[in-house]
Amino acid sequence: MNVEDFREYCLSLKGAHDKLTFKNSNSEYDKDLLVFSVAEKWFAFANIEVFDFCNLKCDPQESQELQAKYEEITPGYHMNKKHWISLGFNGKVPDKLIKDLVRKSYDLVVATLTMKEKQDLEDTTPSSKKNV
Repeated sequence: MNVEDFREYCLSLKGAHDKLTFKNSNSEYDKDLLVFSVAEKWFAFANIEVFDFCNLKCDPQESQELQAKYEEITPGYHMNKKHWISLGFNGKVPDKLIKDLVRKSYDLVVATLTMKEKQDLEDTTPSSKKNV
């Protein structure tokens, strides 16, 4: 999977948007972190220049199973290691699984939204892909 396909898939999810949140960071790596959110809550992020890995929310039980099966899936780098995973983009994790995990991450975040946020999400139209 390449960065354009990853971004396109993330933004295809209802109400999803992206933002270079850390543009003012002292770290060159962090300046290029593209964060994907729904209702201002993160569900994924990746460095768009290096595109070496992404972080995704994940069910703790599934996280353990994935880590046992794929060496490219590890506890979330700089995140709560129980609820986030890091997924390496080296071609060994199938694109279908990457998309499934992005969708599950999105769904986990949507499940935590308030009733008003969920209603607002239902009322939204598909995201623009020109937010970067």
